[in-house]
Amino acid sequence: MNLKSATLQAIDEVITHYPSKRSATLPLLHLIQEDVGYIPEDAIPWIAAKLEIQPINVYEVVTFYPMFRRKPIGRRHIKVCRTLSCALLGGYKTCAAFEQEFNTHRGEVSPDGEVTIDFVECLASCGTAPVVLIDDDLHEKVDGAKAKQLSDQIKQEAATRR
Repeated sequence: MNLKSATLQAIDEVITHYPSKRSATLPLLHLIQEDVGYIPEDAIPWIAAKLEIQPINVYEVVTFYPMFRRKPIGRRHIKVCRTLSCALLGGYKTCAAFEQEFNTHRGEVSPDGEVTIDFVECLASCGTAPVVLIDDDLHEKVDGAKAKQLSDQIKQEAATRR
């Protein structure tokens, strides 16, 4: 595993907080995903060895929890809520608007590498549906026009970085 030294230190420190090393599986997965952006295939046996458990014990955690990504994502992560309130108030149209703006489909990285769009479960803002989480920023009442506005902002930020 090619992890930052700070991540390796955090991993060693986190393990000490648990009476059974196996219990540190979730925190280690979170630390690796924060560092790398997803859970690479070689992370599973690496964590297993670190925690003295079988790789299947790590794999079952990675595949059970939807917050763990198994492949790289774009630099920006757009998460559109798909639960009932958001779906009824246009969440599917909002998601389609983002897909059109970035010429990509859910779960894929846009051709420019800038974004990944995902449908996610409840973002806990049902009263302001449809809601979208872009990286760590929550956006409420996102219709097609607001999706276009947010997309334009992301594109403009990407253009200034180049």
